[in-house]
Amino acid sequence: MLIRNIAEAPRKPVQMDGVKGIAMAVMVGREDGAPNFALRSFDVEPGGHSPKHQHDYEHEVYIVDGAGEVLLEGAYRPLRKGDVVYVPADHEHQFRAGSAGMKFLCLVPMSRNCGDPTPGS
Repeated sequence: MLIRNIAEAPRKPVQMDGVKGIAMAVMVGREDGAPNFALRSFDVEPGGHSPKHQHDYEHEVYIVDGAGEVLLEGAYRPLRKGDVVYVPADHEHQFRAGSAGMKFLCLVPMSRNCGDPTPGS
């Protein structure tokens, strides 16, 4: 069993091409014995963003706090606290925070992406 508080989870800056102002914490992952999925928490500074990217697996995103937008199907769509985003496999996407920043949870398959820090991957 694992209980971890999102506010207390240690975060590391995401350092990769196309990323601006994002920190990540693995809430549940391989190191916790999770065999199928990784749940990650992202804090995006005001004006911060993930890279534009795509991959061969789906993922689900829940906006915990703040607001911003997501690029899906070639257009940016607004996001706010409480929204859920389904990103299908092979769809280009990007998350961008608004003026107050944004926090979100991202669920990805363990076999595909547990070690990859790409926000919104």
